[in-house]
Amino acid sequence: MSVPVRIVTLLVAFAAVVVGAVFVVAHYIVSSPPTVHYTATGNVVNVMLQEDPQNDNPSNPDWVSYYVQDPQSKKWVHTTLFSVPAGKTVHVTILGYDGCTPPRNNYWSQVQGTIGGTVTVQQFADTNKPIGSSATLSQINGWAHCAVGHSFAIPSLHVFVPVASPNTADFNKSACGDSPCVAGPYSQESFSFKAPSKPGYFRWQCFVPCGGGYLDGNGGPMATIGYMMGQMEVTA
Repeated sequence: MSVPVRIVTLLVAFAAVVVGAVFVVAHYIVSSPPTVHYTATGNVVNVMLQEDPQNDNPSNPDWVSYYVQDPQSKKWVHTTLFSVPAGKTVHVTILGYDGCTPPRNNYWSQVQGTIGGTVTVQQFADTNKPIGSSATLSQINGWAHCAVGHSFAIPSLHVFVPVASPNTADFNKSACGDSPCVAGPYSQESFSFKAPSKPGYFRWQCFVPCGGGYLDGNGGPMATIGYMMGQMEVTA
């Protein structure tokens, strides 16, 4: 190989390394999703989430995803990063717009780590159109019935919550098709847990294999911050 050819080859290889580095910086460092900050009213922090069968990111539009509602603007932010003050009761409401997926292990059907060991679930046929009355449950059996869409778990705090899916017939007929969802059938689920008394960072994640097209459903959105994996920051 001649010297000029070697030089060109080295330049091409170097350019490829530079492009790869720029891609990593742009997509994994600079473009990290924003953090939504919550403050307390008295001793309670109200956190609002929704999970959708798709998202509004053109890079991965078919990935299932969580959204966090900004408490000031009430707009839905495509992120899974939020902060709460230390030592407060965190009251979480999740709007579940995605259809059901049986948990890999029915252990995840059990509500764990919440105050009272329960969640309260209300089904809706559409926005402000409740179906029946709400129910307070210690289990949402995703094996006996197709009733669990995803889950919300903070392993280090021993919080594991199955997130109810909307009524299957309604979902199959008129599921939300644009994110963040503002219409279509959904479940509304609420629960509370105590934030740690000291500041720190706590990973949270869905434990229902929801990474369609990836090995065992564990890749893609399930393993990506901003989709089905996130972080709760506890501030002083």
